[in-house]
Amino acid sequence: MANSKTPLLTAQWNKLVLEAEEAIQIHLDEDLESYLVFLLMRFHSRPEIARSVMALEYLEGLQSSGQIRREQLRSVGDQCLLYSGLFPQRARRNRVTVGYYIDLGRSAYRNLAEDERFAFAEIFTKLAIHFVSLMDTLQALRSLGMETPLLDPLTAAELWQESGSRHARAVLGSVTTTTAMPQPSDPERKH
Repeated sequence: MANSKTPLLTAQWNKLVLEAEEAIQIHLDEDLESYLVFLLMRFHSRPEIARSVMALEYLEGLQSSGQIRREQLRSVGDQCLLYSGLFPQRARRNRVTVGYYIDLGRSAYRNLAEDERFAFAEIFTKLAIHFVSLMDTLQALRSLGMETPLLDPLTAAELWQESGSRHARAVLGSVTTTTAMPQPSDPERKH
């Protein structure tokens, strides 16, 4: 019975991802859109990810090998993407910036991409490079229909300065009429 709901759920998540892309004027390629849709489907009913200590999982993943390494690093990258995109306000509660999740997630995906034996290395290269655009899409998705912005102005300013986030810049533009801040020198910076 659960399988009969899968195509409908996929279509609903896909529609929301496309609406979010349009809202922030980002176009993800088909691989990235698909990854995001299936990531949302995998994690939509898993609240236990909120209890993860991703830095420890990342270190465990680096020390592991083979399939266990790939699974742990993918889990860390995916969770960081979800945290930074859907729950950025949790960063401050965890005494870190959203940039922490961006850096950790990119690093996890980059490590996966460097494993030549891994058949999906190419998609993880894309995920590392476009992490901020994916995060922006998730933030826009979460903001659809909200009256108040997902990001508070301080978090938006930090995030825009650290990563060049389009969504953060849009939030700043909606709460201030001052002269625009200069664009960070490399919005998709590589650490």
